[in-house]
Amino acid sequence: MLINPRPAEHAPAAHDRVYRALRTRIMHGAIAPGAALTLRGIGKEFDVSMTPAREAVRRLVAEGALFLSSSGRVSTPELSNERIEELAALRALLEVELASRALPRAHIALIDRLSSINGAIADAISNRDAVGYIRTNLEFHRTLYLRAQAPAMLAMAETVWLQLGPTMGALYGRLRRTDPPHYHRLIMAALKAGDEPGLRLAVRSDVTQGLRMLAS
Repeated sequence: MLINPRPAEHAPAAHDRVYRALRTRIMHGAIAPGAALTLRGIGKEFDVSMTPAREAVRRLVAEGALFLSSSGRVSTPELSNERIEELAALRALLEVELASRALPRAHIALIDRLSSINGAIADAISNRDAVGYIRTNLEFHRTLYLRAQAPAMLAMAETVWLQLGPTMGALYGRLRRTDPPHYHRLIMAALKAGDEPGLRLAVRSDVTQGLRMLAS
């Protein structure tokens, strides 16, 4: 008698689907800081058993995207000003280096793509869409950094974005922005001119200025 192997085959896909969906929400600030998540609630939402829900949560806790208390409560992190400043410093180190490595491969098609994304950022701002703003802002940075061909470094930068997501979502919603980030235009100008010092300064200013506002 043959035993149907499908449940075992589909278990990894189930937990990966849950993990990726939750990771995206957290990174884009769609879940508030300190929000509690339960395995039962996750399982019900994604129509999975407790096992893939637990595995997805375990991976997110390991990345710092979720916090597991000594009592077993799972929640998104609530960051102190000191922690925000630490993560801002990490962004400056990692992303300046990624941008510098991307510069030799920054052709006009990349700059055009970044300009298009900047337009989407403007739309999110005009609609007061905090999640859309964070999503498109990170897309701008990721699109540039992919040209660095440094996947390990980019993965580290994304882990920082992940830890900052809920806090950025809560606090960016209070900002009264009316224009896309000023430094994005400087980044694109530096790319077009092949100006590495200018690019490094623009990226450093962009990733630290916004986070300083979060910590103020």
